[in-house]
Amino acid sequence: MSAATPAGYPESGAPRSTYTAERPATRETVKETKPSYKTTELMAYVAAVVAVLVASAVVGDGASGVDRFPADRAWLYITLLTIGYMVSRGLAKCGAGQGDDRRA
Repeated sequence: MSAATPAGYPESGAPRSTYTAERPATRETVKETKPSYKTTELMAYVAAVVAVLVASAVVGDGASGVDRFPADRAWLYITLLTIGYMVSRGLAKCGAGQGDDRRA
């Protein structure tokens, strides 16, 4: 059997500081990332998509009559850009809650 402290809590348990009212009464808020429409990631993504579409429309048939930048390749590049944008937003959201919530 373990000895009890003057407050009546066992000494082998958690430290007394966890039982006392030393914690702040306010709840800490987690800082969230910016909304996606306020980031430069979105602006860069939209600019890249527009550039791919314009390049696909402007680059026409070559001297041999073959389209050098067909629409299917342009849409593939847009799909890859979209995947990259989604991954970058996911990484931004993933690390959002790790600011002040870790204590030593």
